Amino acid sequence: MTDLEEKLSRVLSGAAHGAPQAPDGLLATVKTRHRRRRARSTAVTAAAAVVLVAGGVGVVVNGLGVAGEPHPAVSATGEAGPPVKKVPPPVWKVWPQAVHKIPARLPDGRAYYPQLLLDDRTLLVMTGVGDGKRQYLWSYDLGTGRPRRIAEIPPTKGSAIFVDGVAAGGGHIVWWASYKEKGGPRVARIWTVPAAGGRPRRVTDVPLGNVMKEGHIRELAVTGSDVVFAYEKGGVYRVPLSGGSPRPVQGAERHHILSWPWVGVHRGKAIFREVLDVETGERNEAAVKAGEEVRCGVERCWGIDVRYKTVKVDNRDSSGEKITCGDRPCPKTVRSRTVLRGFVRDRDGSHERDLPKDFQESNEAGLERFFQTSLLGPGDQLFAALYDAVTGRTADLGIRPDATGGMAMPDSGSDRLLAYKVGNEMYVLDLATIK
Repeated sequence: MTDLEEKLSRVLSGAAHGAPQAPDGLLATVKTRHRRRRARSTAVTAAAAVVLVAGGVGVVVNGLGVAGEPHPAVSATGEAGPPVKKVPPPVWKVWPQAVHKIPARLPDGRAYYPQLLLDDRTLLVMTGVGDGKRQYLWSYDLGTGRPRRIAEIPPTKGSAIFVDGVAAGGGHIVWWASYKEKGGPRVARIWTVPAAGGRPRRVTDVPLGNVMKEGHIRELAVTGSDVVFAYEKGGVYRVPLSGGSPRPVQGAERHHILSWPWVGVHRGKAIFREVLDVETGERNEAAVKAGEEVRCGVERCWGIDVRYKTVKVDNRDSSGEKITCGDRPCPKTVRSRTVLRGFVRDRDGSHERDLPKDFQESNEAGLERFFQTSLLGPGDQLFAALYDAVTGRTADLGIRPDATGGMAMPDSGSDRLLAYKVGNEMYVLDLATIK
C-alpha cells in the first residue's frame, strides 16, 4: 500500500463509520469491489449501495436493497448477503417459445455478431467486426440455420472509426459509420441497402463537430421513406432514404429518439421523463418522486430510489496532525449515496413493483419489462439471470464466469432481441414472443 493509500484508508474508514449502511473495513471492501467489477464485466455482486466521494476520489460500496425487506449484510470483503437458495430454471425451459440455440459461427467458420431481428425467424448479423477483415451483413434463418449474404459494408477511404446504429424497416436496412477523410471534416455517413440484398448506397453525410465533447449520432430508425436520427447531445433530424440533406424535426430540437415517433429529453437523473409524439403532438410526463433516478420507456419507467448524505470524517492522525492527500489536506467530509431499492412502474405511477436486488441499473430494459440480474447461487456460484417485471418470473441465462473469473453480461437494448454466446452456441431470445 502506498503512502497515499494509507492516508485514504484512514479517511475513508472514518467515513465508513458515519455513512449509512456502510460496513467496517471500508477500504478492503472498496478494493475488492473494484477488482470484481472489472473482472466480471457488468456484473453487480451486492445488495445495498453507498458511494463516497472524497476530494475527487470516488469509491463505491455496492448493492441494492428491496423495500419491505431487510437489506442483506455486506461484509468487509465486499460479499453480499446469503446466496439465493435455488438457481431458477434455464431460460429455454421458462420461455421455450422465445429461445433459439444456434451455432456461434456461420457454416464457413466465420464469427458473427447479432444486430437485430428482421422478423419472427430472421436474424440480421454482421461479420468481420473488429478483426480488420471485410465486413458483411447477413440474414440468418433461425428455422433452417441457413445464412444469406445481404451486402458488403463499403470499405473505407481515409479514417473510419466504426460501424454503428444498424436499424431496419420497410424492407430497408440502414447504418452509419464515422469518417474523416484527409482534408475534410468528420462526418457520420449513413448507408442503406435493401433487406433482400444488393449494393449499399450512401444516403447522406451528417456533419460532426468535436465528437469528444458533442458525441456522434445515435438512435437511427427507418420510418416510411425517411431515416431519422438524433445527435448524442440532442436534436432529432430526418433525411429521405433516397438521399438529401438532413433537416430538423420540428419541436424536437433538444430531443432524443425513444421509439419512433416518440422522442424525449434527457434531463438530469430522469431520462425520457418527458416525451413527445412528433406525428400527433401528444405529450406525456411520467410520475417521478423526489430522490428517484429513472429511465422511462413509452409505457413504463424503472430506476432506483437514492438518498445522499454528507458525512464527517476524521482527517487527522493519532498525534492530531492533519493528514495530507498529495499536496492537499484530506477532506473533512465525504458524500454518501445510498440506493434503497430498485423499482418499475407505469408512466402514470401505477402498478409499481420492486426489482431484483442486483438488477443492472445502468441497462435498458428489453421491451420495457425484461431486466438482467447477476446473482450468487448455492456455493457462491455467480450466474446471470433475466427477470420479467410483468409476470415476476426469473430465468437462468446459462452464463457463468470464465476461467479468469470474468463474466460478460449480454449487451442490453430496448428492443425484442437478446443474444449472447454460451460455449459454442449462440442463444437468440425473441422477447416479443413472451406473453
